[in-house]
Amino acid sequence: MAKQNVAEQFVDILVRAGVQRLYGVVGDSLNPVVDAIRRNPAIDWIQVRHEETAAFAAGAEAQITGRLAACAGSCGPGNLHLINGLYDAHRSMAPVLALASHIPSSEIGLGYFQETHPDQLFRECSHYSELISHPKQMPRLLHTAVQHAVGRGGVSVVALPGDIADQPAPEKTTGSALVTSRPTVRPGDSEIDALVRMIDAADRVTLFCGSGTAGAHPEVMQFAERLKAPIGHALRGKEWIQYDNPFDVGMSGLLGYGAAYEATHECDLLILLGTDFPYNAFLPDDVRIVQVDVRPERLGRRSRLDLAVWGDVRETLRCVTPRVRARTDRRFLDKMLKKHADALEGVVKAYTRKVEKHTPIHPEYVASVLDELADDDAVFTVDTGMCNVWAARYLTPNGRRRIIGSFSHGSMANALPQAIGAQFTDRDRQVVTLSGDGGFTMLMGDFLTLVQYDLPVKIVLFNNSSLGMVELEMLVAGLPSYGTGNRNPDFAAVARAAGAYGVRVEKPKHLAGALRDAFRHPGPALVDVVTDPNALSIPPKISAEMVGGFALSASKIVLDGGVGRMVQMARSNLRNVPRP
Repeated sequence: MAKQNVAEQFVDILVRAGVQRLYGVVGDSLNPVVDAIRRNPAIDWIQVRHEETAAFAAGAEAQITGRLAACAGSCGPGNLHLINGLYDAHRSMAPVLALASHIPSSEIGLGYFQETHPDQLFRECSHYSELISHPKQMPRLLHTAVQHAVGRGGVSVVALPGDIADQPAPEKTTGSALVTSRPTVRPGDSEIDALVRMIDAADRVTLFCGSGTAGAHPEVMQFAERLKAPIGHALRGKEWIQYDNPFDVGMSGLLGYGAAYEATHECDLLILLGTDFPYNAFLPDDVRIVQVDVRPERLGRRSRLDLAVWGDVRETLRCVTPRVRARTDRRFLDKMLKKHADALEGVVKAYTRKVEKHTPIHPEYVASVLDELADDDAVFTVDTGMCNVWAARYLTPNGRRRIIGSFSHGSMANALPQAIGAQFTDRDRQVVTLSGDGGFTMLMGDFLTLVQYDLPVKIVLFNNSSLGMVELEMLVAGLPSYGTGNRNPDFAAVARAAGAYGVRVEKPKHLAGALRDAFRHPGPALVDVVTDPNALSIPPKISAEMVGGFALSASKIVLDGGVGRMVQMARSNLRNVPRP
């Protein structure tokens, strides 16, 4: 039997780590690895049109499955294109292994054609970034990279010169055990004791939840019931905590709505659960604050803490809930539930006025109809910008749907490539993008990837012919909009020319039918919806200190109203409030 080369050994280790596909663009330094994949039936090479797409797709796959995903780029400019998607994956704690193939090892440091130093370039967006300089080094280094990505949650980068990849491996792939899942983390007894004491001493407790509450929905609900505590959430916490939640008071932050802001400021103890909420201007500075997070470096970096608790949200609450004093007084909770319902009722009235006749189409109406028609287990990928507003206010989570976006890194152009990664995990699951025309056109070349692999992704394009979020930032800053207009083609015609299904919608009465037809189509489909560029949304509370940079200019974003089906849940929760 012929001896393995390093590339074949590399691919074998990826397969044992659970990697099922490698996204990337082929190139000379990468050819030995791509050829090894061609001959290995346990893994697929996914050809994309831009390496940034490869990294975003791998990050989305990792977020959907919870398993290690992988991407690759050839030497120099090829792997450099990965960097934006890797930043997003790393900040989303998505376990991704990136292969940065490299120039010939004998030429490193000599200004060779396409030379960069990937082991240095990717250090800021990874837990581990190292160069393989000898064949014998590869197995242990790749094992270490896998364990960093999976164990710490984030990116590892391995730089592999093409000539080393093509050399004979010094030994067969070993059977060394690999980390493929993360452990749970229980806080220390002293932190649990201190948390119990603080909770028992408080009269009004509010919970504010982020993505760290994933998998802890029952525990959070039991905790809130015991404390009679309102629950607010950040955008990344929406999909995990908003559904089946009789304590819900909405979302705080730039895209906030409801009574979350009031609930976090009118309590006397605020408990931050699994959130790295970045906008400290929306957090109180005159109440006691506890933060629970599995990442110790995140504790206290957004606000002053009275107690820092290092641990998983689920494990922490399992320890704490049975020990805290059960409450019977619902006055604070009921007050916040009523404020929440009243706040939502106000915007619903604005949203319902002639919205089905308004042309150009209200974008919030598009999001509302989309939410109604999409599958109960759909995966939504959401472009940064105004699409974040519509997703935050209209997409209804239910414990089965997923909402993926560049919510921490804030990159444009993420929705289409993330949809590619999401759809490859399950071709039978509905994957829908909320794409802006600016974000979509930035990586529009990879619409051809959908066609090439016949991926049934449905792209809902909010086409307002502008960079709407940037326009609003300028407006808030008192500047005239400049450089924000897009001269767009008929995107439906472009889709059809590429070999996909495409339809353009300019009138509200045609919207629902167009979406249904696109959803029924078995392959890739694009619905080009011409939307009103003047729709704005206002966050629940704005102070002068918040209006600085993106932190608030971006929140004075439009809306002619609307919160979709969330008002129904708020009305339902009000039934729990005792009547005088």
